Amino acid sequence: MSAYGRLQRQSQENTPIRRPFRAAPTPTKDGPRSNRDIRGVRDVQLIDDTGANRGVVSFFEALKIAEDAGLDLVEISPNSEPPVCKILDYGRFRFLEQKKAAEARKKQRTIEIKEIKLRPGIDKHDYEVKMKAMHGFFEEGDKVKVTLRFRGREMAHQDLGVKVLERVKADLVDVAKVESDWQLEGRQMVMVLAPK
Repeated sequence: MSAYGRLQRQSQENTPIRRPFRAAPTPTKDGPRSNRDIRGVRDVQLIDDTGANRGVVSFFEALKIAEDAGLDLVEISPNSEPPVCKILDYGRFRFLEQKKAAEARKKQRTIEIKEIKLRPGIDKHDYEVKMKAMHGFFEEGDKVKVTLRFRGREMAHQDLGVKVLERVKADLVDVAKVESDWQLEGRQMVMVLAPK
């Protein structure tokens, strides 16, 4: 192969592959459509800035009324026939919607599962400390997973572990209910309690 042939083949191998041009996707606007963003609508059910129902009017007439009032035409119910639009200050509307959403998030509470580890031969004082911690968890609305671990030859005396878990149930009967009773999982007994 000649030097020219090698050079021509090399340039073909290094030529980048051209892909067809794709336009960037149009960004979707979150929230209701307003003013000229409302498309494909001939007539709208109009509610004016005082809250009075003006009935079904043409879209352009509703837009003119909103512009004359110095406010925005906002699509409140797009799925109804005809769509319901309201004349209001869109910036204030968005602010109030965000405020409502923030309040709702603040009031939401996720229930967590806290774990308390016990031993079959737990001391009286240690037991009282664990019970105090469990009371605190139940007051906050959390569930508690009580894990009782056995070490070495303690597995031969599982009845001691059962007694400790039954004592926990009896001491917490006024503030908690048993969601899942104790079960033996390997070298430990597990019980889940939920607040009443």
